[in-house]
Amino acid sequence: MTEARKILVTSALPYANGSIHLGHMLEYVQTDMWVRFQKLRGNTCTYVCADDAHGSAIMLRAEKEGITPEQLIANVQAEHSADFADFLVDFDNFHSTHCEENRELSTAIYLALRDNGHIATRSVTQYFDPEKGMFLADRFIKGTCPKCGTDDQYGDNCEKCGATYEPTELKNPRSAISGAVPELRDSKHFFFKLPDFEAMLKQWTRSGALQDAVANKIAEWLDSGLQEWDISRDAPYFGFEIPDEPGKYFYVWLDAPVGYMASFKNLCARRPELDFDEYWKKDSSAELYHFIGKDIVNFHALFWPAMLEGAGYRKPTALNVHGYLTVNGQKMSKSRGTFIKARTYLDHLNPEYLRYYYASKLGRGVDDLDLNLEDFVQKVNSDLVGKVVNIASRCAGFIHKGNGGVTAATDAAPELSKAFSDAVPSITDAYEKRDFARAMREIMALADLANAWIADKAPWALNKVEGKQAEVQEICTAGVNLFRQLVIMLKPVLPVLSKAAEEFLNVAPLTWADLDKGLYNHQLNAFTPLMTRIEPAKVDAMVEASKEDLAAEAPKPQGNGELVKDPLAAEITFDAFAAVDLRIALIEKCEFVEGADKLLRLTLDIGDEKRNVFSGIKSAYPDPSRLEGRLTLYVANLAARKMKFGVSEGMVLAAGPGGEEIYLLSPDSGAKPGQRVK
Repeated sequence: MTEARKILVTSALPYANGSIHLGHMLEYVQTDMWVRFQKLRGNTCTYVCADDAHGSAIMLRAEKEGITPEQLIANVQAEHSADFADFLVDFDNFHSTHCEENRELSTAIYLALRDNGHIATRSVTQYFDPEKGMFLADRFIKGTCPKCGTDDQYGDNCEKCGATYEPTELKNPRSAISGAVPELRDSKHFFFKLPDFEAMLKQWTRSGALQDAVANKIAEWLDSGLQEWDISRDAPYFGFEIPDEPGKYFYVWLDAPVGYMASFKNLCARRPELDFDEYWKKDSSAELYHFIGKDIVNFHALFWPAMLEGAGYRKPTALNVHGYLTVNGQKMSKSRGTFIKARTYLDHLNPEYLRYYYASKLGRGVDDLDLNLEDFVQKVNSDLVGKVVNIASRCAGFIHKGNGGVTAATDAAPELSKAFSDAVPSITDAYEKRDFARAMREIMALADLANAWIADKAPWALNKVEGKQAEVQEICTAGVNLFRQLVIMLKPVLPVLSKAAEEFLNVAPLTWADLDKGLYNHQLNAFTPLMTRIEPAKVDAMVEASKEDLAAEAPKPQGNGELVKDPLAAEITFDAFAAVDLRIALIEKCEFVEGADKLLRLTLDIGDEKRNVFSGIKSAYPDPSRLEGRLTLYVANLAARKMKFGVSEGMVLAAGPGGEEIYLLSPDSGAKPGQRVK
């Protein structure tokens, strides 16, 4: 018998500054299904997580609400915990990064890095809010765009014209927090010397720990050269103070991943069978898996393993990176009602519907997953109700009426039972490799075989024939046993349905090892409906409950309290407009810009040459690869602009109110790269 594996699993830490929505829930459901599968296989699998509870945003929101940061994060943690529990996400421990375990571990890791020569210090010039008494991140600085003159723009990017710039280039800068005019001040910052670990990272990222697409993306960053990482922030800041450095705090992204360790250490104190060092020591034989979204790959595939290496801990066995969630083929939208909070979903629908739909769509790659609401209704109703539950409901009544609920003594479908058994290794492999979509396809193919066999035998007709009642009992017993196998295979995805099925089958909690067993001469309990169909009206009600009237939002106040309307740009002459060289461009490559919150780097083919453009559209296109191969409109004769990330040669055109609602302009079909637009 194979020795049970020791596995520690984490999901990315939800930020303690807002509610969980269905995009977040994709990751936690995915992780939970894999953990449940491992436990079903008899492995020692521990699933920990925590709220990410530090940073300026937490501090400022708490101040706005008139409560302490500790009260805020406690309130949010209660909300998050309830949402996860009701979505059947079964953490072994859900903790908080604002805990003593995390303080101790973060401090120890920092000191080890410092003592090993991996920490540097230097002066950094930043905007400072004299009224609030704090340094300002770019997102907390607003002013007038230096390019188009639009007011109320952030410190690094204009949402109206798409220009990018340094915060110091803003006209009439002001603090988005107090409205005060910010001052430039110098401050001592601490940096993690990430380049020290370049050789290790090049080897580890190609060791099989990452999916191929992720490893390829990381290779681009490694090839372009690693930069030292700023790990400090100045007071006031809600977090942990850096040892021996009064008024200096760890940047939230330093102590956030340490929160994985802290949550596990907190659990170890309550479970003596778990040993912290056994899982985290450098030569550990235990396995460590992080499930994350592709937007935080750099932190988990570069900074985190380097921190662990530098401090003498083990590195992750593997990262499982998933894509974003879209709804009905588009980014989630508050105005369309497709930005759906977990609680809003739970107010209208069974969580297992969504768990199954996610499972049916989740492959091994990092592609985005689309929640098509019509397909969601059809697939759940067809697969779970029409196929799986249908088998039990077809057969149970005959066994209860014809034999007092006791199954027959023999298997009437040995060939079908063998087909089910033969499929188990492949389904097991699909689960293990986190290819849930393949597992669901193969399970539903078995359900189709079972339903077709029962339909062919037609026990409802046979039961009317004199002397055929024993055969009916054997057919229905076979059906119940096939249903039982399907329940085990789906148990990681559908724990509540599985528990109800176990009650009907009158068995102890089923495990993966029970797949090769059967129920013969066995007393069943009364059958009750295990799952009902999705009513489309409930989906519609959920969408309506999620809608927000964005048009009704009031204009934003300036720092002086005056309301600001979106100004129209000054008029220009026709000759000035005619001077714009507007061309069709093919987006050959689109990628994130390391260190930039809102920029994407686009490589454009404009027919006779290639151009490099930086565009502030990242918020609308979190998966930049989806833009590759698209045609767009490009201003070719705009003067090149030198930025800290490189030279931007022109501008692509986009429209929309900003944020997630930005749409890159594309020509009609038939256009070719390099064509001029007139």
